[in-house]
Amino acid sequence: MWRDGPAVLWSRRTWLAVAGLLAGAGLWLVPVALVVAMVGVGVLVGAEHPLPGLSGSEELGGMVGAAAPLAVALPVLLALTFRFTLWHEARLRLLGAGLAPPAARPPGVPRRRWLARQAVSSATWRQVRYHALGGAFLALAGVLVLAGLVFGPGFVVAAALSSKGSLLNRLPIAALGVAMAIAAGWLARGAAALDLALARRLLQPPAAELLARRVASLSASRAAAVEAADAERRRIERDLHDGTQQRLVSLAMNLGMTRAAVADADPTVRAAVTAAHEEAKQTLAELRDLIRGLHPAILDELGLDAALSGIAARSPVPVRLVVDLRGRPPAAIEAVAYFVVSEALSNVAKHAAATRADVVVRQQTDGLTLAVADDGRGGADPVRGTGLRGLRQRVESVDGTLSIASPAGGPTSILVTLPCG
Repeated sequence: MWRDGPAVLWSRRTWLAVAGLLAGAGLWLVPVALVVAMVGVGVLVGAEHPLPGLSGSEELGGMVGAAAPLAVALPVLLALTFRFTLWHEARLRLLGAGLAPPAARPPGVPRRRWLARQAVSSATWRQVRYHALGGAFLALAGVLVLAGLVFGPGFVVAAALSSKGSLLNRLPIAALGVAMAIAAGWLARGAAALDLALARRLLQPPAAELLARRVASLSASRAAAVEAADAERRRIERDLHDGTQQRLVSLAMNLGMTRAAVADADPTVRAAVTAAHEEAKQTLAELRDLIRGLHPAILDELGLDAALSGIAARSPVPVRLVVDLRGRPPAAIEAVAYFVVSEALSNVAKHAAATRADVVVRQQTDGLTLAVADDGRGGADPVRGTGLRGLRQRVESVDGTLSIASPAGGPTSILVTLPCG
């Protein structure tokens, strides 16, 4: 155990702590020197050139001269608090601390407005307390550590090189130097640990703020993923529409001309060509349905109203459509609304045995509301049907809500709310 004392002097952790203390002390001295310099200049100028009405009072003139630059320096330092916090966090990473960075200025927010918010933010004033109190502590600890590391070895060297007195008389001086150096090493470690605890207390945002940041980050990531998936669907739709569909149209036309040309041919040949022609037309119809399901071009070109009108017109069940939009919703919201109505009407046609359906789309101040109802036999259950689960997942991907009321015997109603902000 006695070896642990001297070992602190050649420990990497000790010298990292020393470097962190000195860097922190330097960061504290920068604003202090700025304030002292500005106040000193203000005192001199105020004493030499007092304001009108203060002539003959050098002390009062000096006080006014000191207050003027101080009133300028403090807002500047407050604006630089965010930058000093980033520098301190970079310094603390040398000590193995992983602190969450302070909240940066959001994109699109003017710098003046953001600074005004930061000036009254509790997080900013916690950072100011750290820079003031923690900086002073770092400066004091840095001076003591530096003194121990400089004067301690200096005493040892002086005792070894001195020719005054016997070696026995110089030994206490050398022992004192070694003790000072070792104490400086342990002081550096202890001060670094205390500095780290203070930084975690004042620079680290509260747990609630960290959670809010995490939620915001996940929401942004999810929105980006939804947009990327929607962009990919659009790309696939364009590729199918401009490539595969055109080739199938050409194939169907060629088979139609061949079918007319072989009208007098062998019945077996006519039957084969006819079957191929009908199969090509059926495949083309299915491909068009697939393309519309991915992302219809009309949604981008004419908007949600026209796209929903197309769905209602193609539905085998009569549909009453009401669309009341104040403006175009975001592209991702339009795509989800189109998918919801398309899937809901498809389910009505396949499973509800309904004679009619109603679709109402209204844009409110807080979002877009979709209501789909039918007079079918009811009994729709999201637990048993993958289609309804897919609807709910698609709606929730954009922070929307979906509710289903479908008692046995009907009717069935689906209510969807999508945010438009």
